[in-house]
Amino acid sequence: MLRNENEKPPLFKSWTAWYVLLVIFLMLLMVLFYLFTKKFS
Repeated sequence: MLRNENEKPPLFKSWTAWYVLLVIFLMLLMVLFYLFTKKFS
């Protein structure tokens, strides 16, 4: 199967925006897990 190298990502204008969103989401998860650990330890 051949891929088009200029394929546009869904919802955003570039794949970089998806990577930024993913990094922000993962950082938010880490902060939430840290806060839950502190609260329930």
